Amino acid sequence: MDANWNPLRHIKDMQVRHLVLQLLAWMWCITFSLYFGSFVVFGYTAVAHFMIIIAVVVTVVTFKKAEDFKNTTENA
Repeated sequence: MDANWNPLRHIKDMQVRHLVLQLLAWMWCITFSLYFGSFVVFGYTAVAHFMIIIAVVVTVVTFKKAEDFKNTTENA
């Protein structure tokens, strides 16, 4: 989704906005799995979503640490 057109763009805090998007993703994952009546599908999709969330978190933390490192080396 383009952040300029996303209705959640009005939430100023990027972390809260990201959390809301992740919760919506989980909600839809659970809804479709229950609709199709397969808890096996839910298990696979829950694990897949969890892995994606972990990958995003690791990426964001890495970028933030690199940004902090850049700021500390510029001031030295």
